[in-house]
Amino acid sequence: MPVIQRSIRVGWQLRVFFTEDVFAEKNLVLKNALADHLPRKVMVVLEDALAQSQPDLEREIESYFACHAKPLQLVRSPLFVPGGEHSKNSVTIVTDILAQIDRHHIDRQSYVIAVGGGALLDIAGFAAATAHRGVRHIRIPTTTLAQADSGVGVKNSINAFGKKNFVGTFAPPYAVINDFNLLATLKPREKRAGYVEAVKVACIRDADFFEEIERDVEQLSSFEPAAMKRLIRRSAELHLDHIATGGDPFETGSARPLDFGHWSAHKLEQLSNFRIPHSDAVAIGIALDAIYSRETGLLDKKSCDRVLKLLEQLEFGLFACELLNRGRNGEFQIISGLEEFREHLGGELTVTLLKEIGRGLEVHEMIPKKVMAAIQELRERAGEK
Repeated sequence: MPVIQRSIRVGWQLRVFFTEDVFAEKNLVLKNALADHLPRKVMVVLEDALAQSQPDLEREIESYFACHAKPLQLVRSPLFVPGGEHSKNSVTIVTDILAQIDRHHIDRQSYVIAVGGGALLDIAGFAAATAHRGVRHIRIPTTTLAQADSGVGVKNSINAFGKKNFVGTFAPPYAVINDFNLLATLKPREKRAGYVEAVKVACIRDADFFEEIERDVEQLSSFEPAAMKRLIRRSAELHLDHIATGGDPFETGSARPLDFGHWSAHKLEQLSNFRIPHSDAVAIGIALDAIYSRETGLLDKKSCDRVLKLLEQLEFGLFACELLNRGRNGEFQIISGLEEFREHLGGELTVTLLKEIGRGLEVHEMIPKKVMAAIQELRERAGEK
């Protein structure tokens, strides 16, 4: 049968800028990232909790664009949107953003700028990626988790049918701008959240980075700015390197190496009705998979102990009671997370485990009894009865 076939290649430039006081009028990072010879419309989506904790931020944003009004036209005052994982459980917020994009005639050459945590970036990015089949979107992450990991990714998504990130798109942001000063009002738990993704990527990609985190653990625990900046920058760089050079940025295959520790984390979030934050769930997932790697002979005991110790030194708990939830058939519900993880990508199950610190290894089978044995070890380590 005759067929016409062509290869279609699309090139992307994903830029991550590092600055401080991004909305200071004299700071040209944002202006230079957006402006060219033509005037552009801009709409800003701002996480409402951030606006409440930094009450001058809305005024600063408006003043910035008033100062640079010739190339950049702010079409309305910042649109306040709720953040947090629960905000991803409904299409209502996405619809609200889309309505404003339509009302203010934001087109493909215009910009939607999202200022907030990872959930807000997901929601606003999804709205931008689907309006006109693709409006340029800019991410300004305001949590350590988003600056070190999710903010530099290429996915935009919301939750549906009880599953995390079930509905979404792959659309790289036009630019990402990490402003360390936007982390100032975070609570300690929120400041710590991004550390876990740095530990994750160090475990599977960079043994030297893992050692650096170990050396800096006291400074990181006390939120010493220089140590935090080093961690965020290197974590973002490693995530970006994988997206650019990993060979599968849009996840057309069946493997997600950067989701080490995430198969159980996603299920744990769901089982807790998202009471357990993503960072805490990932810490538990990393610990679980490190022990499983040791028990299956992939990882030596000393390396496993280093991973567990570092997570605990960074003040992450390594057990949650939801790990022991049973379904109606009496089976542990956490195990069903394996099938959901496989189904999300299709094909065979592919889970990243640890061969050594700095080197991940993909496997295509997880033995439920050994998974539950690892969970029991975490339970005993936490002193739970």
